[in-house]
Amino acid sequence: MTENFFIYLLVIAGVTYLVRMLPMVLVKKKITNTFIRSFLYYVPYAVLGVMTVPAIFYSTSYLVSAVAGFVVACILAYFERSLLVVAASACGTVLACELIVKYAMCI
Repeated sequence: MTENFFIYLLVIAGVTYLVRMLPMVLVKKKITNTFIRSFLYYVPYAVLGVMTVPAIFYSTSYLVSAVAGFVVACILAYFERSLLVVAASACGTVLACELIVKYAMCI
């Protein structure tokens, strides 16, 4: 069991190292292609969105509260509120919706 763990650990470490090392070794000069530059510029935002949005909808007890929190966060972000205000308001909305749904189910 321990041998498998160390083999997996070495493979993961090797893959992580190669992903970070290969671009520096293979690309020696500055990238001037505007398509590639714009693609690379938006990759972190796309990855963050792909990781965050599904977690929003599966992290609550009820889908209604997740959608409400997401909508509140999107509206506040659209109006350029600070990250703290957006996150706190979304969390508060989810909490309020969770309590309302639980209370409504008890009646």
